[in-house]
Amino acid sequence: MRNKIILLFGLGVGYVLGARAGRGRYEQIKRGWLSFWNSPGVQTQVQAAEDFVKEKAPEVVDFVSDTAKKFVSRDAKPKSTARTPAAKSSSAKAGAVAKKTTTRGSSSSSGAKS
Repeated sequence: MRNKIILLFGLGVGYVLGARAGRGRYEQIKRGWLSFWNSPGVQTQVQAAEDFVKEKAPEVVDFVSDTAKKFVSRDAKPKSTARTPAAKSSSAKAGAVAKKTTTRGSSSSSGAKS
Protein backbone atom coordinates (compact mmCIF):
# COMPACT_ATOMS: atom_id res chain seq x y z
CA MET A 1 0.00 0.00 0.00
CA ARG A 2 2.84 2.36 0.86
CA ASN A 3 4.45 1.79 -2.55
CA LYS A 4 1.19 2.63 -4.32
CA ILE A 5 0.88 5.88 -2.39
CA ILE A 6 4.47 6.84 -3.22
CA LEU A 7 3.88 6.00 -6.89
CA LEU A 8 0.71 8.07 -7.03
CA PHE A 9 2.43 10.96 -5.26
CA GLY A 10 5.34 10.80 -7.71
CA LEU A 11 3.00 10.74 -10.68
CA GLY A 12 1.11 13.72 -9.27
CA VAL A 13 4.30 15.74 -8.71
CA GLY A 14 5.54 14.85 -12.19
CA TYR A 15 2.24 15.90 -13.72
CA VAL A 16 2.16 19.24 -11.90
CA LEU A 17 5.78 20.07 -12.67
CA GLY A 18 5.31 18.98 -16.27
CA ALA A 19 2.20 21.06 -16.63
CA ARG A 20 3.94 24.12 -15.18
CA ALA A 21 6.92 23.71 -17.47
CA GLY A 22 4.63 23.52 -20.46
CA ARG A 23 5.19 22.64 -24.08
CA GLY A 24 8.11 25.02 -24.49
CA ARG A 25 10.21 23.20 -21.87
CA TYR A 26 9.30 19.85 -23.45
CA GLU A 27 10.50 21.09 -26.84
CA GLN A 28 13.72 22.41 -25.25
CA ILE A 29 14.43 19.02 -23.62
CA LYS A 30 13.64 17.25 -26.89
CA ARG A 31 16.02 19.51 -28.86
CA GLY A 32 18.75 18.90 -26.29
CA TRP A 33 18.27 15.13 -26.47
CA LEU A 34 18.29 15.11 -30.28
CA SER A 35 21.44 17.23 -30.44
CA PHE A 36 23.10 14.83 -27.99
CA TRP A 37 21.91 11.73 -29.87
CA ASN A 38 22.99 13.10 -33.25
CA SER A 39 26.43 14.23 -32.06
CA PRO A 40 29.35 12.54 -33.86
CA GLY A 41 30.78 10.95 -30.70
CA VAL A 42 27.49 9.27 -29.76
CA GLN A 43 26.84 8.12 -33.30
CA THR A 44 30.33 6.60 -33.48
CA GLN A 45 29.58 4.56 -30.37
CA VAL A 46 26.13 3.59 -31.67
CA GLN A 47 27.68 2.39 -34.92
CA ALA A 48 30.34 0.41 -33.00
CA ALA A 49 27.62 -1.26 -30.92
CA GLU A 50 25.60 -2.12 -34.03
CA ASP A 51 28.66 -3.62 -35.72
CA PHE A 52 29.46 -5.67 -32.61
CA VAL A 53 25.92 -7.04 -32.45
CA LYS A 54 25.91 -7.88 -36.16
CA GLU A 55 29.24 -9.68 -35.76
CA LYS A 56 28.21 -11.68 -32.69
CA ALA A 57 24.59 -12.43 -33.66
CA PRO A 58 25.37 -15.64 -35.62
CA GLU A 59 27.41 -16.98 -32.71
CA VAL A 60 24.59 -16.27 -30.28
CA VAL A 61 22.06 -17.92 -32.60
CA ASP A 62 24.26 -21.03 -32.90
CA PHE A 63 24.76 -21.21 -29.13
CA VAL A 64 21.05 -20.86 -28.37
CA SER A 65 20.16 -23.35 -31.10
CA ASP A 66 22.66 -25.95 -29.84
CA THR A 67 21.52 -25.51 -26.25
CA ALA A 68 17.86 -25.88 -27.25
CA LYS A 69 18.63 -29.03 -29.26
CA LYS A 70 20.47 -30.55 -26.29
CA PHE A 71 17.59 -29.72 -24.00
CA VAL A 72 14.98 -31.18 -26.35
CA SER A 73 16.99 -34.34 -27.04
CA ARG A 74 17.46 -34.87 -23.30
CA ASP A 75 13.70 -34.68 -22.73
CA ALA A 76 12.84 -36.73 -25.84
CA LYS A 77 14.60 -39.90 -24.64
CA PRO A 78 12.14 -42.78 -24.40
CA LYS A 79 11.15 -43.50 -20.86
CA SER A 80 11.02 -47.07 -19.70
CA THR A 81 7.59 -48.57 -19.24
CA ALA A 82 8.61 -50.36 -16.06
CA ARG A 83 7.09 -48.75 -13.01
CA THR A 84 9.43 -47.57 -10.34
CA PRO A 85 8.72 -48.17 -6.66
CA ALA A 86 7.93 -44.48 -6.27
CA ALA A 87 5.39 -44.66 -9.09
CA LYS A 88 3.81 -47.76 -7.55
CA SER A 89 3.48 -46.13 -4.16
CA SER A 90 2.02 -42.94 -5.61
CA SER A 91 -0.52 -44.90 -7.65
CA ALA A 92 -1.40 -46.96 -4.58
CA LYS A 93 -1.95 -43.75 -2.66
CA ALA A 94 -4.10 -42.41 -5.47
CA GLY A 95 -6.18 -45.58 -5.39
CA ALA A 96 -6.63 -45.31 -1.64
CA VAL A 97 -7.78 -41.71 -2.00
CA ALA A 98 -10.21 -42.76 -4.73
CA LYS A 99 -11.63 -45.50 -2.49
CA LYS A 100 -12.08 -43.04 0.37
CA THR A 101 -13.80 -40.58 -1.93
CA THR A 102 -16.08 -43.28 -3.31
CA THR A 103 -16.85 -44.57 0.17
CA ARG A 104 -17.62 -41.09 1.44
CA GLY A 105 -19.74 -40.31 -1.58
CA SER A 106 -21.74 -43.52 -1.32
CA SER A 107 -22.19 -43.28 2.45
CA SER A 108 -23.45 -39.72 2.23
CA SER A 109 -25.89 -40.61 -0.53
CA SER A 110 -27.16 -43.70 1.33
CA GLY A 111 -27.53 -41.71 4.53
CA ALA A 112 -29.74 -39.13 2.89
CA LYS A 113 -33.43 -39.25 3.77
CA SER A 114 -35.97 -39.74 1.03
